[in-house]
Amino acid sequence: MSCYVIAEIGVNHAGSVALAKKMIDAAKASGADAVKFQTFTAEKLVSAGTPKVEYQESTTASDESHYAMIKALEFSYTDHIPVFEYCNQLGIDFISTPYDIESAEFLVSIGVTIFKTASADIVDLSLHEYIAKNAELAIVSTGMATLGEIERVVKIYQQADCKLSLLHCVSNYPCAIQSLNLNVISTLKNAFYCDVGYSDHAVGFLPAVIATTLGATIVEKHFTLDKSMAGPDHKASSDPEEFKELVEAIRTTEVALGSPIKTVQTEEMQMRKISRKSLFSRCFIKQDEKLTADMFVLKRPGTGLYEKELDTILGATATKDISEGEMLRIGDYKLG
Repeated sequence: MSCYVIAEIGVNHAGSVALAKKMIDAAKASGADAVKFQTFTAEKLVSAGTPKVEYQESTTASDESHYAMIKALEFSYTDHIPVFEYCNQLGIDFISTPYDIESAEFLVSIGVTIFKTASADIVDLSLHEYIAKNAELAIVSTGMATLGEIERVVKIYQQADCKLSLLHCVSNYPCAIQSLNLNVISTLKNAFYCDVGYSDHAVGFLPAVIATTLGATIVEKHFTLDKSMAGPDHKASSDPEEFKELVEAIRTTEVALGSPIKTVQTEEMQMRKISRKSLFSRCFIKQDEKLTADMFVLKRPGTGLYEKELDTILGATATKDISEGEMLRIGDYKLG
């Protein structure tokens, strides 16, 4: 199964349907399997006085409050509909992250079947309970979470018999390489016996490639048309060229990983025949002479008998004269 690659548009559309459609076009052209948005209302998400986190302070106006920042990035329910329909027309999956039950109910009403929850909402158990009962696939990010918190949420989806994928994530934009702890992908797989992916907030595509080698079935990366655009997330997002490189690197990695079954590859066959060694006579051997180990030496090419046959051959008699330096073949000897 190929890794499912999500272009996280998030709030980078800045509330514009036209810009959202351009981003969907670019994501599709870059090889994304899905685009992801965020569904919320500022009034229900942010209380008065909520501060900005550090990366938001560095990427937005200093006199703009957290609430005002979120309000400006809202996508109205009405705006979701043409964007959802546009994704269907293009053949790219539409995913959204609802931040409250009402937003999740709206997404269900327009036909959304794949939901992703934000890392911060690992503690919103009521939201998870609703999604577990209504989604075909729930993708749960686990940034900032303990294993105990993840276990509590996993049980909700198991009890509802909802298909679940966990995403390993480090919740900073961008996050430091030394904080990635990509081995947690294996920890989550072994602990919860479900598909595990990776929500990538690091710079470059190498961490996503490593995640793929560790068995990540989903990779998500923030996506923008231009890193210099106004908004909190553009700077830490991949532009279309970078995202295309990411997808190509993942697909190349999948090809390189291949199958766990050890087989001789077609392109190895010539090397196998030429570079392996076969049994050659070290000296002239007369017909009817008994064969002994000191009569043979191993030399290239490998198109004759291998050394493993020597135990069978010893004690046999030559059926013909064998010249010095001649490759030994079946029929050159007969067993006692």
